[in-house]
Amino acid sequence: MAEFVTLELPEGDGARGVAVLRIARPPMNLLNVQVVREVAEAAAAVAAHPRVAALVVYGDERVFSAGDDVAELAALDADQAEAMAADVQSALGCLAKVPQPTVAAISGYCLGAGLELALGADRRVIGDNVKLGLPQIHAGLIPLAGIRRLSLLIGPGPAKDLVYTGRFVEPDEARALGLVDEVVAPDDVFAAALRWAERFTDGPGRALAAAKAVFEAGPHGLDRARGEWAGLFATEDRRIGTESYVADGPGSAVFVGR
Repeated sequence: MAEFVTLELPEGDGARGVAVLRIARPPMNLLNVQVVREVAEAAAAVAAHPRVAALVVYGDERVFSAGDDVAELAALDADQAEAMAADVQSALGCLAKVPQPTVAAISGYCLGAGLELALGADRRVIGDNVKLGLPQIHAGLIPLAGIRRLSLLIGPGPAKDLVYTGRFVEPDEARALGLVDEVVAPDDVFAAALRWAERFTDGPGRALAAAKAVFEAGPHGLDRARGEWAGLFATEDRRIGTESYVADGPGSAVFVGR
């Protein structure tokens, strides 16, 4: 059983629903090696669950994650850091590997490794009092997993500014940069993220997973799109969707997620 992460899965039989992954290492949800591994294990469970249509990742009402557990990092030597780097890097990128749509519901602070984790989500919803940033440079370090994804998201110039300076970003700037997708009142963060996730409970799960795989393929996206597109012709949802589209127009299909 995980110590610092909880995972709520859809209840009942048959119906697809939204899973909720919560990080719970108070007071600031600092991400040490154990926590990021627990998050990655929970994400893998979501990926393998046939009735999860989407995933919300959340801390609590006060904080998403204030970042790296610097005290743990300070105790490492170079050999120990090298031995764990690949594992931690992969774990911080785990949300991008989940085939279902994912949304990070961000309250309070989302810093360092917390922001790197959130960058792997498909969408980021923040409260209008949130502070974001990658302050690892102030500890003589760099982000382990977030530099490339940040650069692709907001462009190399703004990404370099955030990484090199380690400065905090306020909500208005974060939205303008494209670092986040939605800014709401602090008390509405989880509800807004859940509303977005619930849009996919009746959606074509296989097609959504295929689209996400193409986005994640980066420069190989065209090749990946051909394979994913052709593969969808073997799914029940494609049959339902195309037949319904011809008969009744778009938006009329009742998908089954297969």
